[in-house]
Amino acid sequence: MSPIWFFDLDNTLHDASHRVFPAINSNMNAFIADVLGEGGAPADAACVNAARIGYLRRYGATLLGMVRHHQVRPADFLEAAHRFDDLPAMLRAERGLDALLARLPGQKILLTNAPLRYSTDVLRHFGLQHYFTHHIAIESMRVHGRLQPKPSKALLRKLIARHGGNARRCVLVEDTLANLKAAKSLGMRTVWMTGYLRGSVSGQSGTAPAAGNAADVAKTRKRPPCVDVKVQSLKQLFDSLSRLMR
Repeated sequence: MSPIWFFDLDNTLHDASHRVFPAINSNMNAFIADVLGEGGAPADAACVNAARIGYLRRYGATLLGMVRHHQVRPADFLEAAHRFDDLPAMLRAERGLDALLARLPGQKILLTNAPLRYSTDVLRHFGLQHYFTHHIAIESMRVHGRLQPKPSKALLRKLIARHGGNARRCVLVEDTLANLKAAKSLGMRTVWMTGYLRGSVSGQSGTAPAAGNAADVAKTRKRPPCVDVKVQSLKQLFDSLSRLMR
């Protein structure tokens, strides 16, 4: 059976660590500071960092913590975090990305914790929208009516059942180890994209600093048990197809 590919977007299909994640981090911090502030004054950096990182660790996404504990509307959080003056000027990716996707056998689905508007703009900038049969952004990551973005196992189970029914047919291509670990535990095949990871903490689009963080970067020299194949680019993925699909 042909594979079903679930592709992440940021730091997987393009280099978000270059300029996008720093901008998201700044926007996100400012938004959280305003929400947590008192008396019209924004919260200090220590308070903001504690909330952002704490909610990320507890819920898998800072967004969920802000919604559950501060009654933040998801749309407001996502819009504020993904506000850019000139997004096209901030984007870069490996050369020939569209041709590489065209050559890759099987169905391709975009699965991103980023919001729909931003992820659509990125796909259109690189001319990739036609290669994906489905575009699953964070707004539609709901299970039983609740928002459950990656690394939610409930979300992944729902997607496996909807798009193939056989976890072994499904391949998650990601830069974030927590997401790959969840997928591997369900029987999916996993590809860790490491080419865009940086040594400093950077933001996971739509949620909070996670993708490309220092902990993941420290592990890039080794292949963790939750990873079937580790590559630095989509081009390298072609060289690993036989090993991945056996």
